[in-house]
Amino acid sequence: MKSLKGVMFNAYPDSIGQKLSDTVELLKRPELEDCFSLFYILPTFFNSDLDRGFSVIDYDLNGELVSQKDLEDLKALGIGLKFDLVLNHLSVASPQFKDMITRGEESPYKDFFINWDEFWKGHGEYDKEKGYIVPDKKYLDKLFMRKPGLPILKVGFPDGTERPYWNTFYQEINKTPDGKKTYLGQMDLNAQSEKVWDFYRETLEKLKNHGGTLIRLDAFAYLHKEIGQVNFFNKPGTWEYLGRLRDMAKEVGLVLLPEIHCEYGQGLHREVASEGYPIYDFFFPGLILDALDRGTNRYLLKWIRELTDLGVDTVNMLGCHDGIPVLDLKDKEVEGALRPGLMPQGEIDAIVDRILERGGRVKNLYGADGKKISYYQVNATFYSALGESNKKFLLARAVQLFMPGIPQVWYLDLFVGKNNYKAADTAGTAGHKEINRTALGPRDIEDGLKKQIVQDQLKLLRIRNTCGAFEGKFHAKEGGSENLLELTWDNGTEKASLRANLKDHSFSVLWSRGELKF
Repeated sequence: MKSLKGVMFNAYPDSIGQKLSDTVELLKRPELEDCFSLFYILPTFFNSDLDRGFSVIDYDLNGELVSQKDLEDLKALGIGLKFDLVLNHLSVASPQFKDMITRGEESPYKDFFINWDEFWKGHGEYDKEKGYIVPDKKYLDKLFMRKPGLPILKVGFPDGTERPYWNTFYQEINKTPDGKKTYLGQMDLNAQSEKVWDFYRETLEKLKNHGGTLIRLDAFAYLHKEIGQVNFFNKPGTWEYLGRLRDMAKEVGLVLLPEIHCEYGQGLHREVASEGYPIYDFFFPGLILDALDRGTNRYLLKWIRELTDLGVDTVNMLGCHDGIPVLDLKDKEVEGALRPGLMPQGEIDAIVDRILERGGRVKNLYGADGKKISYYQVNATFYSALGESNKKFLLARAVQLFMPGIPQVWYLDLFVGKNNYKAADTAGTAGHKEINRTALGPRDIEDGLKKQIVQDQLKLLRIRNTCGAFEGKFHAKEGGSENLLELTWDNGTEKASLRANLKDHSFSVLWSRGELKF
């Protein structure tokens, strides 16, 4: 990932205005000149029908939101693109799924998805009332779930039979007035099928042709499925799949970024990084919230030491299209031994409580019996999560920009967006995420660019995006006051330093072309 540098903008194609062209016009404005070198465009960029793009129908351009001219304009601005490849699933509106339910046994895509009963045959009992095999308890107890109940969607075939198919994420079944079933959902792909790998290869080529440079592998840890395993980052199968995908990506000149949420104590971030993959820094958002609310560098410096010691390539963020990760900071029992988290459970709970007191929402994870096993993410804008304090938020941005890795900037954070409760309450399934997805119109942009906190962020972004010091060596000062944080970058000819007081949230940035004090 060394070839990728600078600051990354992050938005849906219609987060600003109505189409991607409106965001392109924003990036062309003189106020944003030299602020961004990369753009992570979320997957409503493609044809999709659900989950704000993560239920992909196909990876062609969504003509309602995106045009070829947009891509040409972004290329002319020198902005590289990051896209999603949703590995685990496709929409039920995909050509492959529609062919399967239309042609049944005659479909070449019959095995493109996972027939639940065929998968579990011989490892459970068929339940006539439910109409599918229930795995033996010893297997069922191991399964990691993303929703209550078994991950099954019963699919009607042309011969009149209903067959259960693996469905980890969203599903919905409706009926037309004449009694026909219609589906809405995301169907798990069968990576045992070579047709699926042909599909991945074709998709990577499409993403490259769209102008992609960095590809986020969404939900990749669920792809490999095996009897007797947890079915979340199964080993060694997941590594084999990742290696095969990386070989494909190299052939077309793409860098893969595996996206994975799990407890720090599990250590998967280290394993992924040790194999040469960049990782998301899902630990930073919670750590900076703790640092600024309590005025301490203790846990943040602990993580910074690990990053520098291991030399990990990361993409970091404050807010994003999803929630603020908190589970990631936790401990984890591995092979009977408890591996510590990045901070004590009590401090993690305190972060969650503060965000909820400030209006955030919670998403939980569930076991196979439908019982809640953990909170997963807290949904809030990062500005609201910090109590809508300008001083805290600007310092959070400054620390992010001085952290190792590529800084990713959520469009709504740039314009200091607040929690959108109306959107969260009226959006239906997964509506809690809409609290941090407010679309900005022309007036919002004009008013936002006049705000001092927005202008100050742009100054900091421009330094991070253009100063050569950030291509050099990173150093974090140790041994001083717990209330202070000092981070430095030095490439031999240019130097940039952040000196911050985590207690009163004042800070200064000193670099080769000047100094800023806040």
